[in-house]
Amino acid sequence: MSESSSPATVRLVAIPRLAAGGRWRVEAMRSVSEPLLLWFTRGQGRITVAGITRGYTAHNAIFIPSGIMHGFEVGPQTFGTAVFFAKGCDLPLPAQPQHLRIREALVQQELNVMLDTIARELEGRAPASDRAIWHHLGLLSVWLERQAARLGPVEPVDATRRLVARFTALLERDFRSGMGVAHFAGMLGVTPTHLSRCCRQTCGRPASALLHDRVIFEARRLLSETDLPVNRIAESLGFTSPAYFTRAFGHLTGQSPSAFRRAS
Repeated sequence: MSESSSPATVRLVAIPRLAAGGRWRVEAMRSVSEPLLLWFTRGQGRITVAGITRGYTAHNAIFIPSGIMHGFEVGPQTFGTAVFFAKGCDLPLPAQPQHLRIREALVQQELNVMLDTIARELEGRAPASDRAIWHHLGLLSVWLERQAARLGPVEPVDATRRLVARFTALLERDFRSGMGVAHFAGMLGVTPTHLSRCCRQTCGRPASALLHDRVIFEARRLLSETDLPVNRIAESLGFTSPAYFTRAFGHLTGQSPSAFRRAS
């Protein structure tokens, strides 16, 4: 692990806490700048990663590389741990998302023990805690690699899934541009109708819904976490006018941007 990504920047967060401030924080499409491991120990729901929706249950480990668009349901019975690896982490982590359904009690316990140990070391009370965290994270990366090799892919990657994964990668890169689905479809060499049909097959939603969800998540984040004026937020997200942004935000959230900011 490089000096710029020291173990001290690793975070372990209880999954229900990720939804603090609103379930939109986990359910809307977004990405994070660190590699992320979600370990569900209780509950069930659906998770969408790179435009592909699957069900998750207890004892599912889901690894999401940095910059990959995702969102997942968090119900009242959902519990587990989210591991945010450091930005720029140079551990040998999977390059592609992984959805691992861990059925063996011993393998489940291995992961639980590793996460408990990392959590204790993160308290920083013991000598050489940073070095210990680095080594335990290395063991965690080995665990991920072994389970991915043992379990294999959840389902075969076909042309539809590849197209949707490419679309979500482009969307994550360019969602602030103000471009619509037709623009992204053109970049992918397909028609908007075909792109939306593929998105419906993989996640039950048209391409436009994924685009709008990603843009409005970022709008909510900026409204709740910054003091940027509404017109600046609208401009940064590619809207042609603050009025158009206000209409779109209200249509998708039921609130005006100003009302959402006050409530946040």
